[in-house]
Parts: sequence; structure tokens; C-alpha cells
Amino acid sequence: MVVEQLEGRGIRDARVLDAMRRVPRDAFVPPADRSRAYADQALPIGEGQTISQPYMVAAMTEALALTGVERVLEIGTGSGYQTAILAEIAREVTSIERHASLAEGARARLAALGYQNAQVLVRDGSTGYPPGAPFDAILVAAAAPRVPDPLKLQLADGGRLAIPIGPYGQQELTVVRRHGDSFLEIRREPCVFVPLVGQEGWPA
Repeated sequence: MVVEQLEGRGIRDARVLDAMRRVPRDAFVPPADRSRAYADQALPIGEGQTISQPYMVAAMTEALALTGVERVLEIGTGSGYQTAILAEIAREVTSIERHASLAEGARARLAALGYQNAQVLVRDGSTGYPPGAPFDAILVAAAAPRVPDPLKLQLADGGRLAIPIGPYGQQELTVVRRHGDSFLEIRREPCVFVPLVGQEGWPA
């Protein structure tokens, strides 16, 4: 997976590649799909949600340019796989999930694998997590029609936000960098994510 899907498609950040090697992706997919755990595709995890394609997990993590000292906010915990990748690199991860059943499963998997620097909360992720702000990096594993203003404002100065932006069925990975009160948006490769549902996203 790492050699063919990640390095072969341009992922170069050594921290990201090492994290993708260490985290057992098969521990985060339903038993019926474990034979496909390392395939180059997203997989269903229940509640209409998916575990993202390995390349997209790596690309979004790399876009955050983590060095190991950051406090990271993740929106859309899902199975907890992306959470684990972030926890391998960042100092602290706060992950938000709107489905209580998925949050419970993710907490159990992360605990079983020994991650002590990640917490999973149930709430509307589209508004971020003001009590924990500011964050050095924010990763949104769901597609929004636009970049939510609350997430931009919860970035620390110099912080990075990675989020899929666009309509249902086709988005662009967008990276936002904060510089004081200015925000630079860079549109990158096309992608397809489940919708970000909530006050600052799509209606339920």
C-alpha cells in the first residue's frame, strides 16, 4: 500500500509514510471487508459513512505539514483510522463525530491500539470545537459546500486546514492557511467524500 499507492503517487512526507506503515488499517474496517482493507478504495463502515481511500488519508495528512508538536482538530472520526494516523504524528488530536455509534467504535479501536493522545467527541463538527481552539491544524474528512468560517477562525496563526469543497459527488481537496486575519485557499486534486452535515455544512 505505502509503496504503490502512496510513494508511487507522490506522497513524500516521511512522517506520513511512517504513520501509514504503522497503523493497521484492517483494524478499522468491518470484518467482512478486511480482505480489502489495503485496497486503493474507500470502504463502508456503517451509518452511510466510509473509511477514506489510503491515498486521500495520506494526501490530506501531508497537506497539514505536521512536525509532531501540533494540536489537531479532526472533523468526521468515522472508524478512527484517520484519527490514528494523525495521533501517530501530532501531539494531541481532538476528533468530532456526529454518529454516536461510530464514535464509540472509534474510541474502542484507538484505546485497544494504545493511543492516549486522541479524544473522540460527539457533536456537530461543522462548527468545529471552540472550547479547544485555537488548533494548529484542522482536517475535515467530509465534503462541505464552502469552507466553514468557524473552522477558519479556530485555526492558530500559521495554521493549516484541509477540507474537500464542492457539490455532492465531486469535490476538490482545498488547503487553507491562516496568516493573521488573512486566509489563503489553494484548490488541489479532485476527490469524493461523504457530505459534511451540520449547521455550517449540508442539511441532514
